[in-house]
Amino acid sequence: MEKLKIALLQLLPESGLEDNMKKGINACRKAKAMGADIALFPEMWSCGYDIPRDITALNSMAVSSEDDFVSTFGKLAAELKMAIAVTFLEKHDPLPRNTVSLFDMNGRLVYSYAKVHTCDFGDEARLSPGDDFYVNDLETEKGTVKVGSMICYDREFPESARILMLKGAELILVPNACPMEINRLSQLRGRAYENMVAIATCNYPAPKPDCNGHSTLFDGVAYLPELPCSRDTCVYEAGEKEGIFIAELDLEMLREYRENEVHGNAYRRPEKYSLLLSEEICYPFVRADRRK
Repeated sequence: MEKLKIALLQLLPESGLEDNMKKGINACRKAKAMGADIALFPEMWSCGYDIPRDITALNSMAVSSEDDFVSTFGKLAAELKMAIAVTFLEKHDPLPRNTVSLFDMNGRLVYSYAKVHTCDFGDEARLSPGDDFYVNDLETEKGTVKVGSMICYDREFPESARILMLKGAELILVPNACPMEINRLSQLRGRAYENMVAIATCNYPAPKPDCNGHSTLFDGVAYLPELPCSRDTCVYEAGEKEGIFIAELDLEMLREYRENEVHGNAYRRPEKYSLLLSEEICYPFVRADRRK
């Protein structure tokens, strides 16, 4: 099986919805010309991750999942025969959501996922959180792969990647908008390692405020029999500048690894984890701004 090519669209946003759509279309066409099977946008591309304080202004920027902005990328996916994961501020009641919609190579909607772990300590307190995590089959020219998504802050909770793995994910697509420094990169490395999943993350480049590029692909394969020690699961890391970067995933190697290694769901003891379902929050983790 040929390696799956994932285009990380590490782009600077433009001034508004229409300009972002045009730039996104152009980037997807370039990605296809570079051989991409999947194109992944950074977080909330429709508005460049801009969350106004004024709720009226915020709602006016939101688009529905059936809006031309979203459907255009579905049609483009079918035209290019390339999967596209497009991100947007989604119109929703009572407040908009932070959403990624994934279209397969035939333009079919695979899933729409809204960010579950909103950053309620900041601007995202003005957004509605999502309801669940989804995993579905994604058809590409290289074959079918089981795909799910996290969005940015989701990555900081081990439960996000764990539930996606338990639902069958082989590849997790992660739109992002924050500084990807050593600790956040280490989180991705850990999530990929412990779940034996590949994780592709696309961030905004510098000089987008509070962003610094470093889009990555971790393939989740830590050990190979021909190597005397463990390998770095980071198989691609972009720099800080704007660009379209192609990361290659050896899906056949990952699948063989998942059939034989000890991580993921191979030796878990879920009957011992009942405390994980408790909703009680005790000192020192009590926060006044936490929402249910």
